[in-house]
Amino acid sequence: MTGRHEGPATHHTVEGTDPGLNVQVFEPESPAELPPVLLIHGFASSVALNWEQSGWIAALLDAGRRVIAVDLPGHGLSTAPEDVDSYSPSRIRADLLQIASDAGARPIAAGHPSSGLDVIGYSLGSRLAWEFGATQPAIVRRIVLGGPSPRDPLAEFDLVAAQRFLADGTPIEDESTATLVTMAQASPGSDMYALLSLVEAVKEEPFDAAEAVPRQPVLVVAGEKDERIEGLEALHALVPQAQVLVLPGRNHVNAVTARAFKQAAIAFLAEG
Repeated sequence: MTGRHEGPATHHTVEGTDPGLNVQVFEPESPAELPPVLLIHGFASSVALNWEQSGWIAALLDAGRRVIAVDLPGHGLSTAPEDVDSYSPSRIRADLLQIASDAGARPIAAGHPSSGLDVIGYSLGSRLAWEFGATQPAIVRRIVLGGPSPRDPLAEFDLVAAQRFLADGTPIEDESTATLVTMAQASPGSDMYALLSLVEAVKEEPFDAAEAVPRQPVLVVAGEKDERIEGLEALHALVPQAQVLVLPGRNHVNAVTARAFKQAAIAFLAEG
């Protein structure tokens, strides 16, 4: 993405199994004295789809924020490893920590307002952001969760039915699974077999929101018509200090594009 407010993006890969994750670091023209922002996209999405085309990176750069964005394994410009372990949430979180460190993020230090790291996650990215914040309190300062859920739709995914559908077109009976497969197939350049490896890895490490709860300030955002909105109350009970924003008329697919979402997130992350 190009624009007058966007600084040059640097690229590098995090060495993994085969051979790594695509990382982009965007520099603002007028840096604010605030931490960098790590962006974590959703299932079957990418940096380009989730954050660039929706205007997030441009908006953050306008606000003076340095941006670190990564394509998850099997997504976007990242490679699609053959081993399932490369897709596990715990492995991804370890890679995110290395990515943040490589990009210059440092532990939170009193009197140093640019220390630490702010994190924005959407959908699957919100699950990863929740766990990343809970396990890395020394570096994660504030968290924005878009389209979150206290349960993991991927953990309930009918993997066998999806594999049969891809092999011979057998219809998928489970509505949630069918919706996710349709969404993945509609995403440009999707590697369906890599995405199924991710699902398999998530099933081995199902999300339990109560197992590790972030203590940082949290902003939770969801579309009014998002089918996952019913879970906001359960999440809010775990993080009663969280701010909650419901976007009128938006659903899980289009909430990420809302200007109100960007404005609220940028204002929240600018707080001390």
